[in-house]
Amino acid sequence: MVLVRRMEERLGDLHKQGKTRGPIHRCDGQEAVGIGGTAPMRVTDTVTSTHRGHAHYIGKGLDTRRVVAEIFGRETGYSQGRAGHMLVADVEKGMVGGNAIVGAGIPLALGQALAHQLHGKGDVAITFFGDGAAQAGICHEAMNMAGLWKLPIVFVCEHNEYGLTAHARYQSAVQDLSIRAAGYNMPGVKVDGNDVLAVYDVMTEALERARAGEGPTFIEAKTYRLVGFSTSDMGGYQPQEEIDAWKQRDPIIRTRELLARMVDESRIVAAEQAAIDECEQAFETALSDPLPDASAAFVPEYVEA
Repeated sequence: MVLVRRMEERLGDLHKQGKTRGPIHRCDGQEAVGIGGTAPMRVTDTVTSTHRGHAHYIGKGLDTRRVVAEIFGRETGYSQGRAGHMLVADVEKGMVGGNAIVGAGIPLALGQALAHQLHGKGDVAITFFGDGAAQAGICHEAMNMAGLWKLPIVFVCEHNEYGLTAHARYQSAVQDLSIRAAGYNMPGVKVDGNDVLAVYDVMTEALERARAGEGPTFIEAKTYRLVGFSTSDMGGYQPQEEIDAWKQRDPIIRTRELLARMVDESRIVAAEQAAIDECEQAFETALSDPLPDASAAFVPEYVEA
């Protein structure tokens, strides 16, 4: 979580300097969902992410340097610099990819789940999406099909209270989205999304259910983004008292306090410093990596029959 937070802080600073390509969607305050949620997964489990997916990428085991390189259009990035920060993918790690279209990763994960069911190897598809995407028709269609066919899929809604600039109360008739799961014959679990161990536990149970052929689970992780929708967000719609209250529940601070009761302070400091060092080295190396040759733009992105 510290690594992801540090990486996004650096991205924010570089955006202010005009060195990033387009806006960056940060997940400050939401790291526990991505890290706790991916921790119990197998490498062969597949994940679809969103425009706010850095914690999912790092949690699924992607290399920090290559993620940064992709964001800055370097040849060493996961897609040779073509995808940018919203579309990072790595098939070997089971990261099907992020998606710039709200909710679009959900049906992709549904297809992956069907493939996993047919292959019969016990792998599971996991899709992360926000509360805004939960209002999209494709989310309901996918959940209905998953429940009908008992597909091995876990729907993880990162309920951060805002869809772009609109608060959830203006987008949903119910406060807790997890109650919708009953309509699709699957468990609906509400969890404190800022408690990394709680997220780990509910994801572990959901994965075990899916592997056992018991079908899908809908997890609603209650969390909050402490920053704007993107680095281009002018802000002003999140009340400061609301932000201050959620800062007290920062998952990094809470996890640090938990660890302080379990291990010596020096170990915590060393772990934090190791994460910061890894991040700094990733940026230093990635920003020195070459840009792709212009001729690569003409390489076809399809397979010739």
